[in-house]
Amino acid sequence: MRGRGRGGRSRRLVGGLRTRLVVTFVVVALVSAVTATALAYRDARTAVLRRTQDAAVDDVRTRVTAVAADFDLPPDQRTLSRFAAKISDGLGARLVVARHRDLVAASDPLADTDGRITVALRSAVRAGDGARFQRVTWRDEPYLVVGMPVTYADGDRRASGLEVFVITDLRAERDDTAALLDSVRTGILPVVALAAVLALLAAGTVLRPVRKLGRATRSLAAGELGSRVAVRGHDELADLARTFNETAAALQASDARLRDQEAKARRFVADVSHELRTPLAAMTMVATVLEEDADQLPPDAARAARTVGAETARLSRLVEDLMEISRFDANAVELNAAETDLADTVRASLALRGWTDRVEVRLDEGVRAVVDRRRVDVIVANLVGNALRHGAPPVVVTLGTGVAADGGAWVALEVADHGPGLPPEARERVFDRFYKADTARTRSASDTGGQGSGLGTAIALENARLHGGTIEVAEGPEGGAVFTLRLPLRRTGEDTE
Repeated sequence: MRGRGRGGRSRRLVGGLRTRLVVTFVVVALVSAVTATALAYRDARTAVLRRTQDAAVDDVRTRVTAVAADFDLPPDQRTLSRFAAKISDGLGARLVVARHRDLVAASDPLADTDGRITVALRSAVRAGDGARFQRVTWRDEPYLVVGMPVTYADGDRRASGLEVFVITDLRAERDDTAALLDSVRTGILPVVALAAVLALLAAGTVLRPVRKLGRATRSLAAGELGSRVAVRGHDELADLARTFNETAAALQASDARLRDQEAKARRFVADVSHELRTPLAAMTMVATVLEEDADQLPPDAARAARTVGAETARLSRLVEDLMEISRFDANAVELNAAETDLADTVRASLALRGWTDRVEVRLDEGVRAVVDRRRVDVIVANLVGNALRHGAPPVVVTLGTGVAADGGAWVALEVADHGPGLPPEARERVFDRFYKADTARTRSASDTGGQGSGLGTAIALENARLHGGTIEVAEGPEGGAVFTLRLPLRRTGEDTE
């Protein structure tokens, strides 16, 4: 049981509401932080690159316009190199490439420019009349390339054939945006941790009344009908607690009414049974006298006298059974247990009722247990009497011992007959009070003698439970009904609780 409790608690911890709330909070915080980081990185990167691009284009346009005003066309290789160097000097020593038809000159003759100035950019500059730019990656490093054609300043802006390309290193901008991304990414962990802490606090606030309500519900289910929960606030949990309290109060009031009615019913049955005992005693004596003189009476009177005697005896048994049931209901029964030889008890019960010749016994000798001999006799009388009245011979009584699934020793008394047996629906209700297995009969099939009171098997089951045992009914392998009494096999000095 303890192992199952720990397993159940582990499952609650793993898949409980608190865990789900914390996980939900953390996931939402993580998704929000990642989304915010991605958006911030994108916007920051775009802003930095746009600022750099705009500044580079403006600088290139201004510098090229200023230097090209004193430049003579067509140039030679030397003048074109000086032109590129002048532009580079005014742009903070950026790499500048000047092209005029087949001539190409760079501010740094040793620099590799072909990999950074793409064919697409050259085509766009040659075809346009304004500045063009393109971001490229060369040898895993980012660069911004700005290109523009140089036009004549005669008003119609004719192309002169001179093109200028300025290459700007973007590693500083890349490092700036990367640093921003690292700082934001570093801040995700504290945000997630804070979200987890807030989730735990929120879960505690939400689940505290839920746990109290759960404890109160378990107490209510265990029979503590006075369980209530404190109502705080005006939210949905407060409404739930208020509804629980109203339900518990209604259930407690209903239970009190039912208990009062049940107590009154038990007292009524006990009182009626007690009051009937005195007149029944007188009726029994009169009926006995009539039965003894029945042979001297006319036939009709003799038959009536015997009928009165039988019905008076049956009524006496009904009253005694009702008194016994009342004592069980009132928890007023006592178990006068002592170590008893069960085989001798069974034989004595059969002999007392004259059933020895009608019943086949298979009794293990020497089976002794701490039982109430009188109550075991009542059980045997009920089970064997039912088998004799409603079954068919042979009726077999078997006594033996065995070991239960929990390792305890048990004694089993089996009463089997070879009659029609009981249908499944009758087997489920055969121990109910006054239940009739056959509705065509005027009396129940659960009686101790004659037609009986209809309470025999119910009393037998109560006596078995009083010993800590039970009675089971099943269909026999060759037909008929099999009633099995199982009692704990306790010895003197052992715990009988």
